[in-house]
Amino acid sequence: MNLNMVMQELEALGKERTKKMYQSNGAREPLFGVATGGMKPIFRKIKHNQPLAEELYATGNYDAMYFAGVIADPKAMSEADFERWMDGAYFYMLSDYVVAVTLAETDIAQEVSDKWIASGMELNMSAGWSCYCWLLGNRPDQEFSEGKIAGMLELVKNTIHDAPERTKYAMNNFIYTVAVSYLPLHDKAVGIAKEVGPVEVGSGAKSKFLNASVNIQKAVDKGQLGFKRKYVRC
Repeated sequence: MNLNMVMQELEALGKERTKKMYQSNGAREPLFGVATGGMKPIFRKIKHNQPLAEELYATGNYDAMYFAGVIADPKAMSEADFERWMDGAYFYMLSDYVVAVTLAETDIAQEVSDKWIASGMELNMSAGWSCYCWLLGNRPDQEFSEGKIAGMLELVKNTIHDAPERTKYAMNNFIYTVAVSYLPLHDKAVGIAKEVGPVEVGSGAKSKFLNASVNIQKAVDKGQLGFKRKYVRC
């Protein structure tokens, strides 16, 4: 399948209700409103195809950019490629659920994520923290430096309340993910979650609070400690 054929199939799968939902989360035109599950039949036809993924991502169409992440070959991508994709990720559903997810399947994931976390740029930081969540939730504990992850927890504790909004979401999820999926630091993550307490996001009538402690306890109650995904991408 070529670019035009894929775009035609995606357009045919678009639904106005889904489009409006994506737009309410920050997506902008152009987009069709394709449910992610609806993309699976197209993926089965194509499998992984990096050149086509690059063409799709470059369209700026949200559905095409998302599908680019589905068919991408992460190990064929360089750090420069990920930086280019990150530059095109204009809201969190692209930064955290396309770019970060794709990066999490590479050997350079931690190196690139560390740079993004230190960048001071909201979506880059969000993608970096999110990538660590995908990594910790998939890879064996022994692949990570306990000291490094502990230091990252301390960084979250000291900076989350003053972080940009989307970064707050990703940092809060990092605390949760360490507590649930990285057993060597479960107790430390639980303690950090308590010290951090509720984290406010939004403002005015749309203000709400994130609370890692509550979600960690729910995971404990369900017997989910040590949870690891078999795959990062679905």
